[in-house]
Parts: sequence; structure tokens; C-alpha cells
Amino acid sequence: MNTRNLTELVVAVDVGNLLQLYASMLFERRILIYCSKLSTLTACIHACNGMLYPMYWQHIFIPVLPPHLLDYCCAPMPYLIGIHSSMAERVRTRALEDVVILNVDTNTLESPHEDLKKIPADVVAGLKVRLKRQAASAGSGVAHAFLRAQALLFGGYRDALQSPAEGPVVFSNELFLSHKSQSMREFLEERGSPACFKR
Repeated sequence: MNTRNLTELVVAVDVGNLLQLYASMLFERRILIYCSKLSTLTACIHACNGMLYPMYWQHIFIPVLPPHLLDYCCAPMPYLIGIHSSMAERVRTRALEDVVILNVDTNTLESPHEDLKKIPADVVAGLKVRLKRQAASAGSGVAHAFLRAQALLFGGYRDALQSPAEGPVVFSNELFLSHKSQSMREFLEERGSPACFKR
């Protein structure tokens, strides 16, 4: 994982918006990120992918969208797209529905969803504390904070692998959920099986 990209994202975006962005990534939303500096924009887009490590974003992934492809912002499937701030107004004239928009320049995030409230509170609280602690020094600590959150949310999947005498190894949702707390079960059941979990 490239910790430099995560460091750049943490410097540019406050912890509250970072947590909302992480939740939007987990729920595989349509996400647009605006920035006026292309190097920062690409770093932030790649950092978003890094937040999911060891999983990764498996949908449309465009670090910098060229002007002639702006219609991609109207795609009906999940995406993570970086857009130069100079094109922000042109994008807003399109029919955008249920799109999460992060403006890195102004450190503002707009979302029609309340994804952060659907993640278990203990996971969010722990991640928030670790990110605030790392915000001053950043580095690999940011990557470790997200990795710990991923482990809490999706760890233990190996316990749910079943190996019948004949046939392939199968994953048992029921077995996986049976080892989780009530709030974790609610999150996982609502979330379903994220594409980023399919490795």
C-alpha cells in the first residue's frame, strides 16, 4: 500500500470527511472527487483504493477524467472518479443521482446517504481516534488504522470456509455472521457481499 497517497489525503481532508468517504467506499457508492491540483487529485483517488486494503475497488476507477468523457459521471454503476475542479460546474449540469462528492480544495463532502451510521459505532470510534492521532505525523500509521478497521469488519472469514468431502471450498454466510456482534451482523447483512471482498 502506498502510504504517501494516504498521507496526502489525510493532510487535505479532515477526519470527519475521511470517515464518510471510507463508509461510501464500503457501500460501493458513485464517488466523485474534485481537486484543482492534478497530483493531489490522483494521490487522493489512489488513497481511497488504499483505504480498502487488503481488498480493492473493483468498479469504474478513473484517477483523472478527461473532459470528453464527462458523461461517465452519469453511469448507473458504482465508480470512483477524479475530476479537475475546473470541470466541476460542467459535471453538475448533468443528471447526477445518489452521487457522493468530495471537494478536496474546500474540504467539503456532499452525500445523499448516511453510510457512516450503518457501520458499527465501535469500529468508527476506534478508527476516528487512530486517524486523529496519526493526522499530525501520518505515514504508515494511517494505513494501519484503516487496515485495523477492515480486520474488525471483515476478519474471521476463514472460520466460515467449509470444505466438503467432494467439490470446492464454499463460504458460509451463516457461519461467518454467527461469530459477530449484533451491530456487526446488522452492518454485514445490510451490506451484503461487497465486490471488493471478492478476491
